[in-house]
Amino acid sequence: MVITSPLRLKKGKITVMTDIELRQPLADIQTDEDVAKLVYTFYDKVRADELLGPVFEEAIADWGPHLQIMCNFWSTMLLYSGKYKGDPMSKHFSLPIDPSHFSQWLSLFNGTVDTLFQGEVADNAKARAKNIARIMQSMLGFTPNNNN
Repeated sequence: MVITSPLRLKKGKITVMTDIELRQPLADIQTDEDVAKLVYTFYDKVRADELLGPVFEEAIADWGPHLQIMCNFWSTMLLYSGKYKGDPMSKHFSLPIDPSHFSQWLSLFNGTVDTLFQGEVADNAKARAKNIARIMQSMLGFTPNNNN
């Protein structure tokens, strides 16, 4: 089952956010729980996406470890936690992707950030995602779309 509603992580459990929670003023990304909320909500959208879903489902056999790696990656990128050690770029070289996948990935990522958070770290998340998409496209031999 793929959930496309915003999620929250509370006491180690992931649940769907209530309407009241969604109407509250948005806070910035501050904790690993916030990062997990971003990652889990984003990847639920990716998995449900017509363009991205099939690519990710084919490439990822076990989502649990992948999501933990992504939480560690974004925690390192946004909170400077140092939890991620690895080479994120090389894992994407063999995937059947083109510039349209990067545009959609970035659109879903930015939309997820904007739905869940606001503030300096949230803005940094979107800027870093844009830079990641640009670098990856360049490494794959694509001309990055400057609108992304």
